[in-house]
Amino acid sequence: METIPATSDNKIERAILFIRGQKVMLDIDLADMYGVKTKRLNEQVKRNINRFPSDFMFQLSDDEKQEVVAKCDHLTRLKFSTSSPYAFTEHGALMLASVLNSPLAIETSVLIVRAFVKLREILSTNSELAKKITELETMYDKQFKVVFQALRALMNSDPVKAERPKIGYKIAQSNR
Repeated sequence: METIPATSDNKIERAILFIRGQKVMLDIDLADMYGVKTKRLNEQVKRNINRFPSDFMFQLSDDEKQEVVAKCDHLTRLKFSTSSPYAFTEHGALMLASVLNSPLAIETSVLIVRAFVKLREILSTNSELAKKITELETMYDKQFKVVFQALRALMNSDPVKAERPKIGYKIAQSNR
């Protein structure tokens, strides 16, 4: 019996991307998790193409591929690939497990579903929090307006993109 390779929750969550307004995973990441080569995975998809409608899978455009390579360190090997990768939605990733039909694929698909569910819970919690803040804002007077603005800014900010203070030495310029 095959064992699941180092497919941690963190690795799966890192592989879930937002492309075209959808949460997807790329063929290269799924092949790695399912323990097959990307070429083999794509061959199985082509043999069973009727199981992968456009809401289960789509191919990235060249611009989307470049953007993914630029933003995701683990996908730098796609930079020189001649073909664009396929993106699979949650349902497409599950369909892959049935197409590959191996114990490893089935076990890994369970982990992938759990990661998608966890992401969905996080997103719904955030929207519920925004709703509660709006309700509180209508109940209290304007003196708390600054507090509510700060809370909204924190919810909408991306900690990765936040400006960080520069570290290092400053060389004083002398007037010679």
